[in-house]
Amino acid sequence: MDTRRIGRFEVSVVGLGCNNFGMRIGQDETQLVVDAALDAGITYFDTADVYGQTRSEEFLGVALGGRRDEVVLATKFGSMGSSDGELSGGHPDWVRRAVDDSLGRLATDRIDHYQYHRLDPDIPLAETMGALGELVDAGKVLDVGCSNFDSGLLDEASAISRSDGRPPFVSVQNHYSLLHREPEHGVVDACRRLGVSLVPYFPLESGLLTGKVDATGTPPPDSRLAMMPDDRRERFIDEQRLAAVERLRGWAADHERSLLELAFAWLLAEPVVATVIAGATKPDQVHANAAAGGWVLTPEQRAEVSALVA
Repeated sequence: MDTRRIGRFEVSVVGLGCNNFGMRIGQDETQLVVDAALDAGITYFDTADVYGQTRSEEFLGVALGGRRDEVVLATKFGSMGSSDGELSGGHPDWVRRAVDDSLGRLATDRIDHYQYHRLDPDIPLAETMGALGELVDAGKVLDVGCSNFDSGLLDEASAISRSDGRPPFVSVQNHYSLLHREPEHGVVDACRRLGVSLVPYFPLESGLLTGKVDATGTPPPDSRLAMMPDDRRERFIDEQRLAAVERLRGWAADHERSLLELAFAWLLAEPVVATVIAGATKPDQVHANAAAGGWVLTPEQRAEVSALVA
């Protein structure tokens, strides 16, 4: 497995998204997925305190067990605050409490990569970053990142870090795929300017880019897409997207590759992308995702593919 850098860490170019743990699969199935990922050379594991209503962190901590030091362990805070409603997600007091809760659930003494899940509009960014700096100083957190930030927020965070000496965000985790190109409107350029790594989530559009959804838009019965309410599924599947998928499928077939391989290769052909995180509920999905990280597109090929879905 090739590696790229996020902050101080070298990470596998394919990461494991752990949002299914505690929600779609139990502890035993989580163990199988985690073992498959480790055996496939995946070293970046991404979860959050809200996934599976905290069970994702718990299940991941148990599954890693004595192999914890083999991975770069990433989790997130900020999508929820205190249960009594007194502290919102970005409040410094909540950040201090949330990290201790995550450390306990993950059964670890430090979080390698701690990410601000989404901006709290009620708390100045500098205050949240100040609390994160305390966690770094205490050794509870090694690197910090953010998620769902636009280019303006990345610039603001960089300015705060430079002026106040707070640890900088080394990464931004945003929705980015062949069919969702929003980061190209500012975030990718900001990452280049600021030296921030981009970590795409939903790289397979919840399964639309796996190649398992047929031309009519019918997903496999046990898939994530099939389990979604109709109104949410429509965010991922419509006539325009299905037509684009068929064009992409044909291009991949012409190069003797699968649609899934193309989805990963296209993202990894962007230099600011450090690792592509994809969820899995079964070991064979892990193996397919890991294998897809080995295809290298030329800049010309990436541009050609981009034009298919422009």
